[in-house]
Amino acid sequence: MAADASLIRQFAPTGVLRASLNLGNPVLAHSRTASERPAGVSIDLARELASELGVQAQLLEFDTAARSVEALAAGQADVGFMAIDPLRAGSIQFTTAYVQIEGAYLVPQDSPITSNEQVDQPGIDIVVGAGSAYALYLARAIKNARLLEVPTSEAVVEAMLEGGHPAAAGVRQQLESDAKRLGGVRVLAGRFMVINQAMAMPRDRGAQAHAYLADFVERMKRQGFVAAALERHGIQGAKVAEAG
Repeated sequence: MAADASLIRQFAPTGVLRASLNLGNPVLAHSRTASERPAGVSIDLARELASELGVQAQLLEFDTAARSVEALAAGQADVGFMAIDPLRAGSIQFTTAYVQIEGAYLVPQDSPITSNEQVDQPGIDIVVGAGSAYALYLARAIKNARLLEVPTSEAVVEAMLEGGHPAAAGVRQQLESDAKRLGGVRVLAGRFMVINQAMAMPRDRGAQAHAYLADFVERMKRQGFVAAALERHGIQGAKVAEAG
């Protein structure tokens, strides 16, 4: 699909493509190889889309998924990179997923908990990042345990340790990184959810733009752009999502 003037106005009404980034997600907006910051697969996708449209990309940096979603829903950003969730879908239009990552649990090293199934028990407090995709999911899925929210996903492990809580939840890569950095904790095997990371834009943009973004994501997967970006930035444990 060629980018015409009408399409460009739908995507970039201010003349630049404002991309909402969640820097709290180590898969999307971090790089183990690039010296510049921010860097990562979501930045690469934002710049590639802007290049196709013939405009500049403006990177809007947020420290949590919730703030990134809020900016997109309010029309302060034109595109975003976030996990698909039904609560978010009321105000933003998702593409299919381009990357899949795992939601996992972390517990103290000496915890009797050895499996994901043992976490959802009475008396168990699970520390989560407020507004994150995994926190939204757990709010629906957890039946017996209690969720304790902290401002960011990057703070969950330290909050668990400082508060003496039994468990923390998060993106596996973030938890594994925290476990190496802090010690005295372990990430449980397996996952409690698959987190489908997609691109998104405000629902009030035109159908032409929605269709273009959906096609863009599928092309980036099919042509190997997403896989190459993950490899280039040294990101492990993330899977390129299947074609939508």
